[in-house]
Amino acid sequence: MQWSVLLATMFCYLFFYTGRQTFGFAIPGIQAELGLNKATLGWASTALLWSYAVGQAINGNLADKVGGRRIMTIGALASTVVNWVVSLGTSFASIAVPWGVNGYFQAMGWAAGGRVLSNWWPKGERGKTYGFYVFAAGTGSVVAYATSVLVLDVWELDWRWIFRIPVLLMLVGGITFFLVARNRPAERGLPSPVEPEAATLDTEKPEGSRARYAAVLRHPKIWVTGVSIGFQNAARYGLLVWVPVHFLGANWEKGQAAGGVSPLWVSVALPIGMAIGALVNGQISDRVFGSRRSQPIMVFMLLGAVCAGGMYLIPVDSASVAIAVLFLTGFFVYGPQASFWALCPDLVGTARSGTATGVVNFFAYLFAGFGEPLIGHLIDASGRTSDVFLIVAVCCLASAAFAAVIRR
Repeated sequence: MQWSVLLATMFCYLFFYTGRQTFGFAIPGIQAELGLNKATLGWASTALLWSYAVGQAINGNLADKVGGRRIMTIGALASTVVNWVVSLGTSFASIAVPWGVNGYFQAMGWAAGGRVLSNWWPKGERGKTYGFYVFAAGTGSVVAYATSVLVLDVWELDWRWIFRIPVLLMLVGGITFFLVARNRPAERGLPSPVEPEAATLDTEKPEGSRARYAAVLRHPKIWVTGVSIGFQNAARYGLLVWVPVHFLGANWEKGQAAGGVSPLWVSVALPIGMAIGALVNGQISDRVFGSRRSQPIMVFMLLGAVCAGGMYLIPVDSASVAIAVLFLTGFFVYGPQASFWALCPDLVGTARSGTATGVVNFFAYLFAGFGEPLIGHLIDASGRTSDVFLIVAVCCLASAAFAAVIRR
C-alpha cells in the first residue's frame, strides 16, 4: 500500500503541470493575436504564481485538517475547467483573471499529495519518497512541454488549444488518485510507519488550524527554508516560462526553434533534466548526506548557477550544445526540490507537514511571481531572451547562501 499510494500520488501530480506550465508556449501566439508585450504577459504569469502562493498557505492546512486525498482531487478537476475558460480569453483581463484563479486550484495539489505521503513513509525514507514525488513533478513538466509542442507543431492548432487538450490528462490523474489512494494507513486497517507522537496527534488529537500555523511559523528554519526555496523557484520558473520563448524565437508559427531544430528537442531537455535531478537529489540526501537536506541543496544550487551562466554564453542556434547544457541546468536547478519538501516534515513532524509544506511553498511562488514581469521587462528592453539565464544564475547563488543557514 505504501507503493500503491506513492504511485497513485505520482500519477496524479504527473499531469498537474499541464494545467499551469504551458503558458510559455502560448505567449508568442497571444502576442500575435492580442498585441500584448512580454512584460504584460509576465504579469499574467505572476497572477497565477501569487494566487498559487496564497493557495498553498491555505490548502496545506486544509490537507492537514480534512485529508489530502479530497483536496488534491478537487484541485485537479477544478483546474481543468478553469484552463478551458482561459482558452476563451480575448483580452489581457479575460486571460489573466481566470489564469490567476487557476493558480489557487493548482495549489490544491502539491501540499495535499505530500501530506498523504508523509503519513505512509517514515523519516529515514522521506528523501527517497519525495525524490520520486518530485521526479513525477519534473516528468510532468516534460508532459506539459511535449503536449504543447504536439498542439503547435504536430497538430498545427492555435495557442488556445494549449489550454484545452493537455489538461484532460490532469482530469484522468485526479480521478485515478481518488480511487486508489487513502489519507493514512489506518483507513486500510494498517499500522502507521511514522513516529508514534505524530501518528497520535494526526489521528486521535487533531489540533486546530490556528495552533498548526502558530507551531509552524514560530520555527525559524521554516522561514529560512522559505526564502531559500523562494530563490530556487524563481530560477525554476524563469526557465520554465521563458526558455520556450528563447528557443522558439521569431519562428514560433512554423513550430521550429532557431537553427531549424524542433523545440521538442531543445526546450524539452530542460524538464527532462529537472525530473532526473529531483530523483537523484532525493536519493543522495538520504544515502550520502544522512538526511541533512541543506547540503545537497547548496551543492546543486551552486552547480545550477554555473550551468545557467553557460546557457547565457551559448548562441541560440547552437542546438546540440544547448540541449546538453540545458539538461544540466534543469538537473541542478530543480533537483533540490526533493530535499526541500523532505525537510518540511523533518522540521515540524508529519502531523503539521501539510501546513509547513504550504507555508514554504507560499514563499516559493511569492518569489517566482516577482521574477516573471522582471524577466519580461528585461527581455523587452534589451531584445535578448538570453538575459533570463543571468537572472536564474543570481537566484541560484542566493538560494545556496540561505540554504547554508538551515544546517539540517
